[in-house]
Amino acid sequence: MKIVFMGTPDFAAASLEKLVSSGYDLPLVITQPDKPRGRGMEIAFSAVKKVALDHGLVLYQPEKINTPESVEKIKEINPDIIVVVAYGKIISTEILGIPKYGCINVHGSLLPKYRGAAPIQWAVLNGDKTTGVTTMYLAEEMDSGDIIYQTETEIGEFETAGELFDRLMYLGADLLVKTLQDIENGTAPRHPQNSEEASYVHQLDKSLSAIDWNNSPRSIIKKIYGLQPWPVATADIAGMKLKIFAANYTDTVTSEVPGKILKADKFGIEIACGDGESILITQVQAPGKKRMSAGDYLRGHPIEV
Repeated sequence: MKIVFMGTPDFAAASLEKLVSSGYDLPLVITQPDKPRGRGMEIAFSAVKKVALDHGLVLYQPEKINTPESVEKIKEINPDIIVVVAYGKIISTEILGIPKYGCINVHGSLLPKYRGAAPIQWAVLNGDKTTGVTTMYLAEEMDSGDIIYQTETEIGEFETAGELFDRLMYLGADLLVKTLQDIENGTAPRHPQNSEEASYVHQLDKSLSAIDWNNSPRSIIKKIYGLQPWPVATADIAGMKLKIFAANYTDTVTSEVPGKILKADKFGIEIACGDGESILITQVQAPGKKRMSAGDYLRGHPIEV
């Protein structure tokens, strides 16, 4: 099976690596152009480009994918199928119609739930108990194509979005190979999505970071773990804006107003939340400092309660 692969970040790179190790014919890999990244704005290339270079695959990095030039380049390859994993750009209907078996996608949710960007992070932020990955046929509307296969997995109560991302990345790569095998064998199922059950999510940004202590303990804890590795939850505690990396539930029942510091000791910083309960913050980072346990932070920044 001749495959054109389109993808950009780590989530896509794992799928490309799996296709290479599985022996698939990959005459062309398409990824986004190199871009300046980081504080120094140095030019860096995508995780998919790294995998392609490591394996000597032919790379194509167009600024725009739906131009006549790009379409012609793909047509010259005459792929049996196009695999798209987190490429980051909308694919035209002209390109969708090129391969014999169509275009398929790996998506980090159990569609039709969480169409759009950052589905893995939002599953944690919303406190979902389970999530998964979906392989589907691409369609004109974003993430609306017919479902081929899904793999479901539980979300750990204190699992960060980054940790879940890594797990789903490899689950998705494995599911992709199974999907391709069954498409080639003519045994792959095809199930239309129920659009009435669809939900949509958007990219994360720093406006989400601030903790609202009026929320329930679980909602706050899910924010803390769902916003890692970026943009990270924050809170103003005793006059210091801290990044919050870890917290736990307590048995405390309190009538104190949400946001009130109840305890500050070697175990952490306990803060009142909504519903008359509290959480214990156990890992923080002060501006310009390293991430550390809340107990270690308090040794240099004692808080009187």
